[in-house]
Amino acid sequence: MRSVSSSSVPNNHKLYFSKTELSKILKCYSIGVSNGDWKDYALNFNTNEAIFSIYKHTLASPECILKKYKEKKKKKTLYQLSISNKKNSKYENLDQLISSIKRSQLSIV
Repeated sequence: MRSVSSSSVPNNHKLYFSKTELSKILKCYSIGVSNGDWKDYALNFNTNEAIFSIYKHTLASPECILKKYKEKKKKKTLYQLSISNKKNSKYENLDQLISSIKRSQLSIV
């Protein structure tokens, strides 16, 4: 009989936000919460995507979606921002995406 050890379990290789990325996102999120614009968030992880969704109301659709994903052809990590019914914007790094959110928070009422 063969025993199963933790080393024989396959790794699922999901894409995640790093600790620094998540702290930057949560810092931006906390500003939106303190302004009364946002109430809730959700995290989803897939093999090729990590998604941080921000909600204005708990039962509503996401107001803002931050997506970290890997391009299949170039094997490069990119960031995508979708803000309530506006076009999706792609960014090379998270800092550009965060600054775009901060600019849009000024116009969210």
